Parts: sequence; C-alpha cells; structure tokens
Amino acid sequence: MVEVGLGHYLTLGAIIFSIGIAGIFLNRKNVIVILMSIELILLAVNINLVSFSIFLNDITGQIFTLFILTVAAAEAAIGLAIIVVYYRNTSTIDVEKIQSLKG
Repeated sequence: MVEVGLGHYLTLGAIIFSIGIAGIFLNRKNVIVILMSIELILLAVNINLVSFSIFLNDITGQIFTLFILTVAAAEAAIGLAIIVVYYRNTSTIDVEKIQSLKG
C-alpha cells in the first residue's frame, strides 16, 4: 500500500497549475475558457496551501484557502455577469473584439 505524502499533493497542484496556465495561453479567443483556467490556477494554489498546512500542522494555510475560495467565487460571478451583458450587446464573446470596449 502506497502512502500519499506531501510530494503527491504538490505534484497534483503543479499539474493542475500547468493546465490552467496552458489554458490561458493556448486559448485566447474564449473568455469562458480563460475564466475556467483562472479557477484551475486558484484551485492548484488551494491544494498546495492545504497540503502544506496539514504537513506543518498549522491552520494558517487553510484560512488563506477560505479567503481564496471567496475571491474565486466573486471573480466567477462578476466575470460571468460581465460576459452575459457583453454578449447581449454584441452577440459575441470573442476576446479580440472585447478590445473595442476601451474608451
């Protein structure tokens, strides 16, 4: 039986973080995919914080995780609201056309 240690959690966090970064850089056309990639990055940070918190027997990492979850929920709600309003006005969510909002 293999015991799951700190290295396994850090590897999982690194893989999820890499998927999030790749999602942002490889797909720059869809705003929803970019928002999901940001959520993956925040999830990877949360996994690392909780695993270090358990490894060091300190609750500080878990408290920071709750704050990050709060910020992620607010980011998702506001981001999706902006996307819905923009889609109603222009009938597209193409990132390259969002540049026209400047000014």
